[in-house]
Amino acid sequence: MAIPDYETFMRPALQVLADGQAHRPAEIAALAADELKVSAADRELLLPSGRTPYYRSRAGWALTYMKQAGLVLTQKRGVYEITDRGRMVLGQNPDRLDNDVLDQFEEFREFRQRARAERNEEQPSESLTPTSTLDAPPEEALELATSTLREALVTQLIDTLKTVSPSRFEVIVVDVLQAMGYGSGRPDAARAVGRSGDGGIDGVLDEDRLGLDTVYVQAKRWEGTVGRPVVQAFAGALQGRRATKGVMITTSDFTRDAQTYIGQIGTRIVLVNGRRLAELMVDHNVGVSVQATFTVKRLDSDYFEE
Repeated sequence: MAIPDYETFMRPALQVLADGQAHRPAEIAALAADELKVSAADRELLLPSGRTPYYRSRAGWALTYMKQAGLVLTQKRGVYEITDRGRMVLGQNPDRLDNDVLDQFEEFREFRQRARAERNEEQPSESLTPTSTLDAPPEEALELATSTLREALVTQLIDTLKTVSPSRFEVIVVDVLQAMGYGSGRPDAARAVGRSGDGGIDGVLDEDRLGLDTVYVQAKRWEGTVGRPVVQAFAGALQGRRATKGVMITTSDFTRDAQTYIGQIGTRIVLVNGRRLAELMVDHNVGVSVQATFTVKRLDSDYFEE
């Protein structure tokens, strides 16, 4: 990813406002990205939440920090304008605007001291580099931290799934599918089979209350990558039951040949590898519990309208 950090966005964003007009954040971000030659592909990259593009987040925090330093202001709701101080800074023709430049203004130093106090950090602001986690744009830092915690949890789940007994793994898989909505929300509509002579079927879920549509499941803790022969055998077991839908789940992964095969047959089979299973467990709260909840709030500008 070649998107500049938020400090690099400061100067081009301030330059956009140098025309004396009021501009909205999205417009400023786009024009600043043009100046920085951010590619179309990079502009499509989103924060882990999947809602905000990285470049708009970084341009937005550049504006926020410059506002704390008194270089820009928001006299009207949702738009930014340059201040006399902002014009003065631009008139000095700096090659780059960053936190070190903004530190010359007392308002900005006080802002950083307040932020540092809230993080219980004792180190001086000079030790905070533009790329440090502590000095990253808050929204981006929070999302990246959340993504890191999620990745660590997914890895823990994969390792744990590989240690449970085969019968317990089958129950876990059925629990996950039921948490996703399969089984019509009824406990008796989802059940693990997992017995000798099951014909390669480890679980059964009724998609509707009358049991007219059924999903068959095969769940195995395979050590190696699952190839086409195993998937083909499962397809045969489904045909033996005149079934049209099946889910095959493993703690490992599937070969490309196996993935190609399911696209060539009439039976609808979904392949779920270990990583995807762990992600589904996190998303649907199976085998995990909430340790802490953080609420991020924004200013409700509409509230202050007359």
